Amino acid sequence: MNTYDSGRLNLPFVGHCTFAKSPVCLDWDRIEADVAVLGVPYDMGTQYRPGSRFGPRAIRDASTLFSFGHGGAYDHEDDVVYLPADRVRIVDVGDADIVHTDTVSSHRNTELAVRKILASGAMPVVLGGDHAINIPCVRAFADEDPIHIVQIDAHLDFVDVRHGVSEGHGNPMRRAAEQTHVTGLTQLGIRNVSSTAREGYEEARRRGSQIRSVRQCRALGTRGMLDLVPEGARYYVTIDIDGFDPSIAPGTGTPSHGGFLYWEVMEFLQGLSKRGDVVGIDLVEVAPAYDPSGVTSILAAQVLMNFLGYIFHERQLRAG
Repeated sequence: MNTYDSGRLNLPFVGHCTFAKSPVCLDWDRIEADVAVLGVPYDMGTQYRPGSRFGPRAIRDASTLFSFGHGGAYDHEDDVVYLPADRVRIVDVGDADIVHTDTVSSHRNTELAVRKILASGAMPVVLGGDHAINIPCVRAFADEDPIHIVQIDAHLDFVDVRHGVSEGHGNPMRRAAEQTHVTGLTQLGIRNVSSTAREGYEEARRRGSQIRSVRQCRALGTRGMLDLVPEGARYYVTIDIDGFDPSIAPGTGTPSHGGFLYWEVMEFLQGLSKRGDVVGIDLVEVAPAYDPSGVTSILAAQVLMNFLGYIFHERQLRAG
């Protein structure tokens, strides 16, 4: 006999593992949601330690921790119920078709998937994969209104071409800056020996990019960080998990000490949600094999869930 009156409990540790135990929608022409979560298990652009292709599954698994079915997430500090189930619809649309060893096809399939999400009116939330997946994601916005890219990362990722590679995980911000629908970049957390040579930094600044390290961001404070971002714009936010310090996010291919702590990023993202309209997110470079504790995947899932809560709470306030 069932121990409940009707329906399924759908608890985190049973059933299919979707993002936050949200419904599945594999027909991309029939997406009816506010948020569509897409996995892109691609890591062919990795130059050091591979394994971020397993990131989408690990993040989905970790996200079930935040799916106990309360109809929303009550935050006593803000006195707000975030992501109320009757107001914010999240679906998991599965993964883009990744053809391993074929970057061109993989990027093309990823761009198609994001375009399908945008055509439905949902906001794409993309789980990487290495940072190369940002390239097709940003291209998918070409027919939309202009976007400003906000990057949380240890590395600038502004390489033009290296060893013949132009669309790997060191290239995405350079490729983004070349897109006519991208109005600018704010790059935060950049530190230590980076993926980009000096001329890359000079070119990024020439194109108007605002670049700050973690230490510079701490000196600015949250308000100062937000002032680097144009107010009232449409933001595409790309979060490399190595933007966080490896003491709280060890599961990544290229860890870099001296990174952000949790609330430094979340207070910024909450302020960003108030400053303009977040229209797309990707979170990349979670490589679960390097973190047996699973804390990196939990961090990734928690960042996304709370960020989505901030975004849609602000949208509801604007809508009255």
